[in-house]
Amino acid sequence: MTAIVIGAGPAGLAMAACLKRKGVRVTLLEQSQAVGNAWRNHYGRLHLHTARERSGLPHRPMPKHFGRYPSRLNMIEYLQDYADHFDLHPQFGIRVETVRPNTSVDATSATGPDTPRWRVEHTQGSHLADTVIFATGLNGTPNLPDIPGLDSFPGQILHSSAYQSPETLPPGPALVVGFGNSGGEIALDLAQSGRPVSMSVRGPVNILPKEFLGVPITSLGLLRKLFGHRLADRLTAPLLRAKIGRPEDYGLINPGKGPASQVVEDGRIPLIDIGTLDAIKSGQITIRPGLTAIDGNTARFTDGQSAPFDTLLLATGYRVDLHALLPDSPQVLDPQGRPHVSGGPSGADGLYFCSYQASAEGQLRQSGIEAQAIADLITT
Repeated sequence: MTAIVIGAGPAGLAMAACLKRKGVRVTLLEQSQAVGNAWRNHYGRLHLHTARERSGLPHRPMPKHFGRYPSRLNMIEYLQDYADHFDLHPQFGIRVETVRPNTSVDATSATGPDTPRWRVEHTQGSHLADTVIFATGLNGTPNLPDIPGLDSFPGQILHSSAYQSPETLPPGPALVVGFGNSGGEIALDLAQSGRPVSMSVRGPVNILPKEFLGVPITSLGLLRKLFGHRLADRLTAPLLRAKIGRPEDYGLINPGKGPASQVVEDGRIPLIDIGTLDAIKSGQITIRPGLTAIDGNTARFTDGQSAPFDTLLLATGYRVDLHALLPDSPQVLDPQGRPHVSGGPSGADGLYFCSYQASAEGQLRQSGIEAQAIADLITT
């Protein structure tokens, strides 16, 4: 049996390792020049929000010397070690263009008596395989919002994926647009460097402490599994209020549902606090409502107020749209181009998707769970 795995980040490496352990011949395609390329380009202070013990990929725990919350550099080291340990050799510099049902046998990997079901066309030719697994993950393409007047802004504009450190930005006031975990950590990084920082928060949000009673908050997913997400939220709400308060205490909008419900029902991960909330309370970070327009260096907000900024940081997340890559299989995708099913049968024989489902317990853990599930499905 042959398989093509698209992407050599954590999900792709986990997928390739699980398949290889089951005797599947795996071709691993990666458009960059290194495994875990996204981690190599993340901002310097980034650490996992999930504990080391629950963040390792299948069959290869993270080493203890990484500490409780591994750093970006730890992750780069781990992913390279993971590839080396399982003797994974991605084909780098290959950008996949289309994945189609196979109607011929003219390709570099066409071997064996049976005609492979899938044809992967890419920038260096094509491959055939019995199975194709997309493992490019949730953080594929930066989501850039359509903000009126954005092209008039004279300062620096960056998506959070391009942020490195405060020293790489102009020294004046910065506006972080968005309130996810990247936005919260970048805002804190800028505030601690001594510059004025505002965060524009358009919608309702949930906030969580990084740890509760000494236990990493992402390790408390057992409550959701035992009681369901809504009851788990009701049980934990009084404890969370006592620990960090309510969103309204920080000038934020309460979503009217708990963090577990927000993940399960809306696919949105709450902000896991690493110090951002204290910076808001102390005035180091100013909370502002939704951004309506940019006029030169002036940002205008939904409450009618405005303020000047030298830097705009767009912590507006990512989008996944696989329509162009799967022109003959639209039934496996939703209208936005995201897979209907991640970690299970897609509805098209031999086609799978790994780690396209947001998880409150950490995306690395989710990647490993889905990779093992897919490998079992393929080989049984």
